Amino acid sequence: MKNVLEMRQKRAALVKQAREVLDKVEQEKREMTAEEEQHYETIMAEVDKRAKEIEREERMSGIEADLKETLTPANRPDPQPPEERKRMQEREAYRKAFWEAIRQDRNALSAEQLALLQDPEVRALATATNTAGGYLVPTEFEKTLIQKLLPFNVMRSLCKVITTNAPNQIPVETDFGAATWLAENAVFTESDAKFGQTTLSAYKLGTIIKVSEELLNDSVFSIDEYVADAFARRFGVAEEAAFVNGDGTGKPTGIINGATPGKVAAIGNTTSITTDDLFDTFHALGRPYRTNATWLFSDGTAKAIRKLKDNTGQYLWTPGLQAGQPDRILARPVAISDFVPAMAANAKSMLFGDFSYYWIADRQGRVMQRLTELYAANGQVGFRMYQRTDGKLILPDAVVYFQNSAT
Repeated sequence: MKNVLEMRQKRAALVKQAREVLDKVEQEKREMTAEEEQHYETIMAEVDKRAKEIEREERMSGIEADLKETLTPANRPDPQPPEERKRMQEREAYRKAFWEAIRQDRNALSAEQLALLQDPEVRALATATNTAGGYLVPTEFEKTLIQKLLPFNVMRSLCKVITTNAPNQIPVETDFGAATWLAENAVFTESDAKFGQTTLSAYKLGTIIKVSEELLNDSVFSIDEYVADAFARRFGVAEEAAFVNGDGTGKPTGIINGATPGKVAAIGNTTSITTDDLFDTFHALGRPYRTNATWLFSDGTAKAIRKLKDNTGQYLWTPGLQAGQPDRILARPVAISDFVPAMAANAKSMLFGDFSYYWIADRQGRVMQRLTELYAANGQVGFRMYQRTDGKLILPDAVVYFQNSAT
């Protein structure tokens, strides 16, 4: 196993080299030469490459640790409950019937297998689906799909994710009430908290992939791994765009459209960001929310912020040195999503806040259908999958945004 700490130290050394280039230019009060610019970009490209290597190694180490714990006799869990006590989509028989239908079509199923896929318990979760419209994916596959979503969707790792069977009415405290000082034997003043409601419904997201008949019939070909990867990439990207920028029409309401104004840049500051902008945005967020707050912006904005210093000459961007620790700005972690708008006139190019107040509600049950005839003329089989989800910032004060100026 690679030494992650050593990897992080090497990355920090590269960051130091890049800073030395910027320091030299700043001290000499001039612009970068073409050679310096190329040298700087080469170093930063290596910094980003090392960050990905560290992330992969930490993820693999975590998986290996989990496997080791699972395989240790002393830590073996109690035997699983009998099959009949599991939910239908968790049963091994259901899993086999599902993948047989996906690989060979429903006509290849036995009567018993078909009955499993059409069980009332399962069909109740696959809303608006009939027996010819697809089947609820097995629980094990759904968990795999969600895990594969994460590399394409930083919002799912930052926000609160719930699974539900119906629209959620979430009570939100809009007025906390107040306490008052009282004289002896004085009558207490009533001051009740006030509550509003935020509704999380469900928007349908779907796509179709195609696989050649030859590949599908190849016994070595793992259809479940292939479709998990393909659907995860498409769903992950579409979800991330909506969770960040969605307007709430036919899709979730993005966090940018629910956040509170934090700082608008000075006139003329349309494509850049200053040290003061970061400090002002930081303090625009209410103090109770700063403890768990995270910065979120695009990779282009990150590049600009990496060059900023405070009034003591210290860089605001601090690379994470410990295993599992992200880079930080003003002691708060940084996350990157290229769906946050790039810096431009009027762009809300940076978010800062406690993202646990953005709730993602997945409707239970993702549905997949084999399309046998639609692409038959091309020697292909189609697979359609859809999911239903919503996302909304339930407490606007918990996240603020920085906006570039209009002119």
